[in-house]
Amino acid sequence: MPDNLRSRIVTEGDARTPNRAMLRAVGFGDEDFSKPIVGVANGFSTITPCNLGLDDLAKRAEAGIHAAGGMPQKFGTITISDGISMGTEGMKYSLVSREVIADSIETVCNGQSLDGVIALGGCDKNMPGALIAIARLNIPSVFVYGGTIKPGHHNGRDLNIVSAFEAVGQHSAGKIDDDELKAVERNACPGAGSCGGMYTANTMSSAIEAMGLSLMYSSTMAAEDAEKAESAEASGNVLIEAIRQQILPEHLLTRKAFENAIAVIMAVGGSTNSVLHLLAIANAIGVELTIDDFETIRQKVPVLCDLKPSGRYLTVDFHRVGGVPLVMKMLLDRGLIHGDALTVTGKTIAEQLADVPSEPPTGQDVIRPWDDPVYQKGHLAILKGNLATEGAVAKISGVKNPKIVGPARVFESEEDCLKAILAGSIKAGDIVVVRYEGPKGGPGMREMLAPTSAIIGAGLGDSVGLLTDGRFSGGTYGMVVGHVAPEAAVGGNIALVEEGDTITIDAHQKLLHLHVSDEELAKRREAWKPREPRYRRGVLAKYAKLVSSSSVGAVTDLNLDL
Repeated sequence: MPDNLRSRIVTEGDARTPNRAMLRAVGFGDEDFSKPIVGVANGFSTITPCNLGLDDLAKRAEAGIHAAGGMPQKFGTITISDGISMGTEGMKYSLVSREVIADSIETVCNGQSLDGVIALGGCDKNMPGALIAIARLNIPSVFVYGGTIKPGHHNGRDLNIVSAFEAVGQHSAGKIDDDELKAVERNACPGAGSCGGMYTANTMSSAIEAMGLSLMYSSTMAAEDAEKAESAEASGNVLIEAIRQQILPEHLLTRKAFENAIAVIMAVGGSTNSVLHLLAIANAIGVELTIDDFETIRQKVPVLCDLKPSGRYLTVDFHRVGGVPLVMKMLLDRGLIHGDALTVTGKTIAEQLADVPSEPPTGQDVIRPWDDPVYQKGHLAILKGNLATEGAVAKISGVKNPKIVGPARVFESEEDCLKAILAGSIKAGDIVVVRYEGPKGGPGMREMLAPTSAIIGAGLGDSVGLLTDGRFSGGTYGMVVGHVAPEAAVGGNIALVEEGDTITIDAHQKLLHLHVSDEELAKRREAWKPREPRYRRGVLAKYAKLVSSSSVGAVTDLNLDL
């Protein structure tokens, strides 16, 4: 083992005797004090199926660490179930939980001078929260994803959590009856694992695999399959070797690694939230990454995978035909990812992919051939204009024409917007504006899965636009634009939109434009006043005070007055 292990503080001199005494109480023997002490950051929770299986994976990871010569020390961290909190006041805590997870892992690992950390997570914010902590800590680290849920089944079709949200819209539009709505709800989520499409959890796990912080193939395994537990144990082995070699996050989370992750996200049709999270992780490790980099890479990388929400297949199908490594090999062969980027195994991406096929298998269409992609360019477009001078993120997969010009229908909250959709007052051609849901204004930047699913369920996905300074679930698709920055709460022009104003959303021109003159906007700005904070105590108040713009990742340590 290297001589500079941080845990050596427990063995040096008489002053460290109390440290040894404390560790003996949790199972250390004399021979264990020379071993690396490794944190096992366990996001286990029965709050959500996403994290339900993590305790078993943590035990397998501990076994791997023990077998490789380390001493695992397990501790807990939190999770919020996005699917359960969606559409409620509780959703404001979802993005906040990313920071709480990061802070908690950083606090334990630094407070106990741990030599490395293996982080286990399932729900959406677990992954970026853990990666932000890993970046800050810069000690040998590996991430273990809890795995994806298997599909539910009803009337011969596969179901997932988004099926339940869309069923609400179908029910309100009179397309299904009460019995069908209940049947979908009862069968959508059959067991443990994160939401089954290429939604935020599976998008971020894929990105982490692409960046070399988790083992190959691990990002798309099903939570309940034996290979998931085997991969967790192998990850513990790999981490101890990374400690021996002192492979650090700063060696892995490089500019090349982030570019690789973005390319994979575009190729698999991943979540808009990945933009927010990769910017935050880059900020934590000190890599220069901007929202415009996503647009640059989008222009080069096609969407190769036909995955939900806008496609036909689930992540278990994607895994079965080759998963992330196959997509990466296709990109590597065409010079669209960096093969010399390092992974936690000590091997490069190119070395890891050496035995992976260069083309998708025949007889399937989950992963398409290079010359027959789902879309010729990536699906996450960065739009700018007088409505988003810092940028906004449009998800244009599943949209026949990624351009719409129409009248603004303005709502001051997600709840008001959803009521209007379910009441049938949103018509084809409308552009729905939901504001004061940004990082500061919400606070917490709620996701809009309920409104967007209701729009899809009502059959308006191709004819109604929706833009917000909040976020979208990874399960969202349609003509939607999120992360509008500057947000309404800080005086962004989205705060000045009035009912009936004409708005253009044009992904071809990368444009988000309010058809109101500069003179009129100046008049409206003179009359505009910032809103009083919605919360004055507790975590939401602190978050609103500290959080930065979504255009730089909505991080909480960027604007500190140091």
